Amino acid sequence: MFDSIGWAEILILVVAGLFILGPERLPSAAAWLGQNVRKVREYATGARDQLRNEMGDDFDELRKPLQDLQQLRNFDPRRAVTRHLFDDVDTPNGGTKPNGHTPPPTPAPTREDPKPPSGKPSFDPDAT
Repeated sequence: MFDSIGWAEILILVVAGLFILGPERLPSAAAWLGQNVRKVREYATGARDQLRNEMGDDFDELRKPLQDLQQLRNFDPRRAVTRHLFDDVDTPNGGTKPNGHTPPPTPAPTREDPKPPSGKPSFDPDAT
């Protein structure tokens, strides 16, 4: 429930509550809020358990699309495309990438022999 609220936001809410309610009413308001949040959680848990008992296996089939949607919340398309196209994937199907293409063979690096130094350095008149 509080996954998206950080400590800074909680601190701001406490300070705002302190200014709005005052120091004498803030503890009782926090206790009231805690009790009501606990009741809502109990109601939600009871409703979920009751649905699970009445529906049986159909409840798990109903929850699967919701779990898939929760996984999509953290989906980063740029990272997925980059990983899909450029990362080397060790797959059992002969080294093919997820996009179906086999990576080109990497040629062996060729070394060029350095040219022996001549007495005169190369000169480029346009570079000066």
